[in-house]
Amino acid sequence: MNLRFERRGPLMELTSYPQWAQDMVAKCAVARRAVVDHELWSRMCAGKLNPSERTRFMAGLWPVIEGFPGFMARSLVKTRYGRSAGDNLARRWLVRNIRVEQNHAEYWLRWAEGEGVPRSALVDDPAPHGTQMLTEWCLEASGKDTLAAGIAATNYAIEGATGEWARRIYEDRQYAEGFPTASRSQTLRWLQLHAAYDDEHPWEALEIICTLLGTEPSRIDVAHVTECIQRTYVCMKLFGDRCLYARAVEPEIALQSASAR
Repeated sequence: MNLRFERRGPLMELTSYPQWAQDMVAKCAVARRAVVDHELWSRMCAGKLNPSERTRFMAGLWPVIEGFPGFMARSLVKTRYGRSAGDNLARRWLVRNIRVEQNHAEYWLRWAEGEGVPRSALVDDPAPHGTQMLTEWCLEASGKDTLAAGIAATNYAIEGATGEWARRIYEDRQYAEGFPTASRSQTLRWLQLHAAYDDEHPWEALEIICTLLGTEPSRIDVAHVTECIQRTYVCMKLFGDRCLYARAVEPEIALQSASAR
């Protein structure tokens, strides 16, 4: 059953969404906290990342930053105007925001340079070994899965958790003051945008997901979208582990790859 969903309450209040969506968010909460409370962010704020860790972070996440408009474009080609309210909502939102996301790649490169990581390490060199899991998952979810699942895995899960950790770093005075005053605003532009504007993006993505699936979707559809969100959080958490503990997480990544086969 798929009864049409139309949001009646405020965008950024969970009670504005169907009960199944509220339950889904609650079920994913622990995995999300593992991302936003990761040690990587506190060490970054305190200036305790060594050059190798900073490079693994900046260069390892670059393929996701650079590729995000492409993930959204893959979702866009799944839409058909007029097919459903969900398709129409997703189509308008994706078209509007793909161009916005394109600008973020340059802002990320500026942040990397401020952290002492040259843009050539991101643009010209391959991503550090073991950091590709999140990128590969985004490509799979946005390219091969349903429209709702792809948006859930990328625009909802990634942008939601990223908004939280970006805000944590951007609002840390000690971290901001570690950059020269003259270049500080440009260096922190990516963080500033994601600490502020991304507040609404994951909620808008959740609204699209609910409009696509309706008020009473099948248990199978809900379980699948929930699993996609959780998998994104797991990939993000493992990425953070890889940045800090490159050798320690090697067996875990290898084991997961073997299990996947």
